[in-house]
Formats: sequence, structure tokens, C-alpha cells
Amino acid sequence: MGLRIKPELRDLEVYKPGKPIEEVQRELGLGEVVKLASNENPFGPSPRALEALREALPRVNRYPDGSCYYLRKRLSEKLGVGEDRLIFGNGSDELIVMAIRAFADEGDEVLTASPTFLIYRIAARAEGLALREVPLRDYRYDLEAMASLIGPRTRLIFISNPNNPTGTYVSRGEVERFLDSVPGDCLVFFDEAYFEYAYEEGGDYPDSLRYQDRGNVITARTFSKIHGLAGLRIGYAVSSPEVIELMNKVREPFNVNSLAQAAALAALDDEGYLRWVREMTEAGKRQLYRGLEGMGVKYVPSAANFILIELGPRAREICDELLRAGVVVRYMGAWGLPRHARVTIGRREENEAFLRALEAAMRRIGA
Repeated sequence: MGLRIKPELRDLEVYKPGKPIEEVQRELGLGEVVKLASNENPFGPSPRALEALREALPRVNRYPDGSCYYLRKRLSEKLGVGEDRLIFGNGSDELIVMAIRAFADEGDEVLTASPTFLIYRIAARAEGLALREVPLRDYRYDLEAMASLIGPRTRLIFISNPNNPTGTYVSRGEVERFLDSVPGDCLVFFDEAYFEYAYEEGGDYPDSLRYQDRGNVITARTFSKIHGLAGLRIGYAVSSPEVIELMNKVREPFNVNSLAQAAALAALDDEGYLRWVREMTEAGKRQLYRGLEGMGVKYVPSAANFILIELGPRAREICDELLRAGVVVRYMGAWGLPRHARVTIGRREENEAFLRALEAAMRRIGA
């Protein structure tokens, strides 16, 4: 074509999301499809969020509030942080990209684990940055090994906690020891997309907002998971005013649409609904654990709303069989886990459908 291609993009892998229900229905001619591939909240948004969307619809002819004023004000009160410590993004994915663009330059290095959320790798390589990935230990981030690899050009460290795709987390003690080893000119980005599923008062899962006074910590969370707003794409980050100011310099104008802002504001205060979603998710998790154990399928205990399961050397074939049966799970080959699949915890009937389909697929494959 004669186009000059940015060298970093020549061999860059493209992030491939889980297949949408409609695509599976079209391709396979199926009526009913159970999607357990993308860690979505199967119970939907809060009724308050749906009502807020209905009220906001007539105003979509206007550009959204670029500062997310009302959401910023309410979230500031709820989290107990200054409004100047908040930034909002088109999902937490955009916040990852903002941080890399704002704080890393040619020759700099990004440090993370492997396997973990693929966007860290993709975003770093797209910007031409050096990337160091430390293997997980027992499916968990090895913070001690990561600390030993921090160098003079390490600018950003990404920690997915709980980790996607394993569902494991690093504890408060591990995090605090790690932070003590990080120099002040290196930012630690805690990706806490599944925070609401994992955090318990008095437990050892850390709330990284506790570490904001260090000045080099970014905490990112999302409304896509427990709040059920994945289709609207809205997340937020908390950090020092200086860090937020610099991230704002690379933020696209009007990056969070008005419907997303209205729904997030309404969903934020529906604590009863969030408790119910968490309770239903925990019940579904126990249901899947029992079913997997009954089939002799190994799994990694999860602090999130998904489970990593080990299907053996024919895992891809089993996932394909599940797809043909109308059950969509995520094969983990792209994460370097070719023997595994990731399964979102669904509604009770969806979990039952998955377990039935898995048993049948393993029988057909002979696994």
C-alpha cells in the first residue's frame, strides 16, 4: 500500500474480546446462547441506573460534561478523596493508556506480570516501550520477583488485583512490602476492576486507596463489573493531584458519554443492589466449584466473578465444543495458558447450562 507503518504496530497483537451473543447466534444458527466469556455482571445494572438512563436519553443531542462534575463530586464524597484526585475514562482500559502516554517515553520500561490483563502489554508495545513481564507464582503476582527487576528506566508498574485471568490477589502485607521497594519516580498502577467482589472489611485484600499519600500510586476501578455498566464504558482513577493533572493532558475531550455518567451516578449509591449482586455471585461461585469438583476439573479459587479452570491438553477443543453447544467461555491460549479456560460466574441457570455442556463436551472429546 506504500503506507509508512509505525514500527511498533507491525507485530502487535490485537485484543480480541469474547464473542458477543449475537455473533454466536449468527454464526452457528443458535437461538439461546449463554455467554460466560467476558466477566460481565449477568444480573444487569441497578434499577436506579436504568431509571437514570431513561431520564437522560432526551438530552443526548448535547455534548457530555467533560469534567463529569456531578459524578466527580459524589465519588469524591464516597471515597473520601479530593475532587482533584479523580479522573474518569472510557472504561478503565482508557486510564491504562492515559497513564502510559503521560508518564513513559521512548527507552522507558513498563513492568507487570504474566499472564495478566493483556491491555498492559498491548498499550506498552504500541508506545514503543520496553516491557518486562514476571511469571506468576502459583497463579499469583510474584511481587518479590517484580521488585528485584525495578530499574532506573522503570516508569510504570501494573498490578491487576484481583488478577485477570486467574482471580487471585496479592495481600495487604505483600503490597506494603513491595511499595517500600519502589522508588518515588516510578508509578504503581493498581487495576482494581474486581475490587467490590474481593474487598472485605478486616480481610487481607488491600484497598490501594490507603497508599495514596505515597504520591506514586494510581488506583483504577470500573463501573463495568459489579455495577453492570460494561456497555456504557466508564471507569475512574484516583491518584495525586499532580498525576491526575498530567493524565488529563492526554485525555480525549468528552471521553465519557452523558448516559454513562448518569447511570454511574445512580448506580454508585445503590448499596443494596451491589450487596445482592455480590451474594448471588458468591452463590454461583459455590455452585460452579461443586460442579467442577464432581467432574474432577481443577480450578483456581477466585476472589472475582470468574473462575480459571484447567481442562488439559485438549482445552481448545473443549471450548469449541462448548461454543457449538451455545455456551461461550474464554479459551486462555492468548494468555499463555493453553490448558485453561476462564468462566464468568453467571445466573444459576446459566451455570447449570455450562456444567451440563462441559460434562458432555469432555465426554465427546474423551478428556
